[in-house]
Amino acid sequence: MLRHAAELAIRRPRTVVAVWVVVFVVGLGLGVSVFGKLGGLGSNVPGSESRVTENRITKMDPGADTIDALVTSTPAGRVIASDPTLKARVDAATADLRRIPGVAQVSDPYTPPGPGGDGQAVPVHVTFATGISTHAENTALDAAVTRLRTIGTPEFAVRVAGGPLTDSALNDTAQSDAARAEMISLPIVLLLLVVVFGGLLAASLPLVLAFCGVASTLLVLYGFSFVTSLSVYSVQITTMLGLGLGVDYALLMVTRFKQERASTPDLADCVRRTVSAAGRTVFFSGLTVAVSLVGLVVYPAPFLRSMGLASTAVVAVDMVAAVTLLPALLMKFGHRIKPASAKRSQGRWFGRFAAGVVRRPLPVLLVIGAGLLAVAAPAATMALSSGDARELPASSESRQVYDLALAHFPGHSNAHPLYVLVEQGAARPEYLTHLRSLPGVVDSSQKTYSDGSAVLQLTPSGTGDGKVATGLVTAIRAEHQGAYVTGYSARLVDFRKMLVDRLPYAAGVVLLSVFVLLFLFTGSVLIPLKAVLTNLLSIGAALGATVWVFQEGHFAGVFGSGLKGGLGALDVTVPPLMIAVAFGLSMDYEIFILGRIREARLQGEDARTAVVTGIRHTGRVVTCAAALLVIVFASFMTGGAAPILEFGLGLTLAVLIDATLVRMLLVPAVLALLGERAWWAPRALRGVHTRFGVSEAAAPEPEELLQSV
Repeated sequence: MLRHAAELAIRRPRTVVAVWVVVFVVGLGLGVSVFGKLGGLGSNVPGSESRVTENRITKMDPGADTIDALVTSTPAGRVIASDPTLKARVDAATADLRRIPGVAQVSDPYTPPGPGGDGQAVPVHVTFATGISTHAENTALDAAVTRLRTIGTPEFAVRVAGGPLTDSALNDTAQSDAARAEMISLPIVLLLLVVVFGGLLAASLPLVLAFCGVASTLLVLYGFSFVTSLSVYSVQITTMLGLGLGVDYALLMVTRFKQERASTPDLADCVRRTVSAAGRTVFFSGLTVAVSLVGLVVYPAPFLRSMGLASTAVVAVDMVAAVTLLPALLMKFGHRIKPASAKRSQGRWFGRFAAGVVRRPLPVLLVIGAGLLAVAAPAATMALSSGDARELPASSESRQVYDLALAHFPGHSNAHPLYVLVEQGAARPEYLTHLRSLPGVVDSSQKTYSDGSAVLQLTPSGTGDGKVATGLVTAIRAEHQGAYVTGYSARLVDFRKMLVDRLPYAAGVVLLSVFVLLFLFTGSVLIPLKAVLTNLLSIGAALGATVWVFQEGHFAGVFGSGLKGGLGALDVTVPPLMIAVAFGLSMDYEIFILGRIREARLQGEDARTAVVTGIRHTGRVVTCAAALLVIVFASFMTGGAAPILEFGLGLTLAVLIDATLVRMLLVPAVLALLGERAWWAPRALRGVHTRFGVSEAAAPEPEELLQSV
């Protein structure tokens, strides 16, 4: 297939480029529409108790959107709950709000639960009508927000958030973060590529591939938006993956092309050899990254499943572009790309470094392994929370309302309520009383329905992801008294359980697939095992560092004032996504290096010498590719959304650790210790590899390629 792709690019380069131009234009034209289809944060689990119960309650009593306004003093710290001037302004505003068509209810800010707290803030809670059109609700929302803001004076500050306003803030933050990251990363990546390749033309080719990857990413997400819900963070995650891998694959291909140019005068032959050698590695690497991400499909949560499918599609697009579009561009413009210098092609520094590791493999293995385990230790205390306003930057109005409510109304305003559906609850007053009196419940209300069921709204102390709230969910369910729990805390409990229950299946799919692919690539059963273990070490270290920063709060303030002291937990969607992507990227570099080591062995070198040769030829490519990926991932840490900050830091550290400590030190040390045993396989499996295996062999002669077409 790769040979056919090479010949097509050589014979019809304009046609291939034209097809990709169409893909790029359509991707940008239609793909940007995905921003209008982004939705929730993805913590719902289909079929779970929280989801089923929520649907049952909604059928009996459709929920309504709500917003909250919080009035505080300027300067802060003054008691305003009894201020007569403010009370008159608030009373006039609530009267006007109740007259707005589409507003169903406005709470009285001055009756219990009222202002309460420390008296330094006055809340106004607005509930909109159900069963009205989207246009009518949006009109009512705009009118209500406008009227609430008129309460403010130079003496009193008004902030409005909640419901659709918070959702809109999350969406807007996602879009602005993605745009900022691309504006920051692309010029830096281009500059670094110019330094690496020594010319603007060669440097621009990886960016062309990356742009196609981004446009295709948006198009893929737009397609998935018709069949599944997409998180507000899906654009950043898939964009950074498509951008990073596009640059990675193009870097490997162009580097190999420059090396071939140094010894092969005919341009078409250079393209053939490049596709045959580096193209095969890219193809196999793409397959491995894709199967690493397919593990997310095992999870029933729509967010994780859609991210697994979309990310896999993005990887596939980058891979196909690398073996079709890039050869066509090389055929058109390759004559203007300078051959690699002899000094750079030999990679002497990386060769000497690898030789040093091979001479002392055991000390290197012990020191690096112990260090990575120590850094990974905080991951053992990892806690998970579901998305809310805390994930927005401190400058966001929704985040400010959340923080002020928590400060002025401790234990009440920011506690997400539990909704408990009790079958035949109307006839069981004693049990309803028992539920209201459970430890940790600070407020409650009740509704009964025509079928005899009752729904209790229980407000726990603390936050929705705290031990009190989640403990109440567990306690009520453990009683088995015909009570079913939903709400923020219940969804979080179900999501955590889903992750634990499905983890063995997801890990099994990924590990088995990677093992098979690496066996077919190398013919060894020990190298795939080594690859999995070393990858888990680097991922564990990156995850541990992310927990240490964002959960425990060490240096978290560097990423924004709203993160000082830490969040107490990572977003529930970050660890599975980060692990899947980091594992795929680790396998990416593993195959880059193994491809050259395997090639050296096929040319007759012994196991240890082949390791040095492989590192010598790929060390510079892996280092440059890692540096480019770090720039892409780190640029996403300039945003304000906490999940993207967590994801960006985790992947940045995973790439840094993997490309330096693991690929340049740990991998050659392990392979040197194993020696020829590293390439061992049982006799039966050797026959399987002989028949079905794929390996990075030396590039065949042009005549052989032409005969195979």
